[in-house]
Amino acid sequence: VGQLAGMLKNVSDTLAAFARDLGQERMKRVLVLAMSEFGRTVKENGTRGTDHGHGGIMLALGGTVKGGKVYGKWTGLESAALYEGRDMPVHTDFRIVFAEVLRSFLGFPKLDGFFPEFRPQGSMLGFLQKA
Repeated sequence: VGQLAGMLKNVSDTLAAFARDLGQERMKRVLVLAMSEFGRTVKENGTRGTDHGHGGIMLALGGTVKGGKVYGKWTGLESAALYEGRDMPVHTDFRIVFAEVLRSFLGFPKLDGFFPEFRPQGSMLGFLQKA
């Protein structure tokens, strides 16, 4: 319930309709990433929404997405696990998600030039199957 829940339902319904319209065969060749440029606080504000925050989510949809789970680090919603006791902390640089898409889905062997001065540390998240 709440304003954010309603907006996220609208996003999920729209993505589901898009996938249905394309059909299973075409969705194998499609990848949709959805993200916000800002995170959200965990607790509701006075208008039953949430305030701008730090950590957020990205949604991935497509035939090569290994879905149904959270990728990255999850530390929970307890106050002690939150940034400043109210925000989702940032655990994953969004560029690592795009780097995995560039390499695994689009077939770019090198990431030079896509993200100046960004060098992925460690392995990818592994949210994509080999195309």
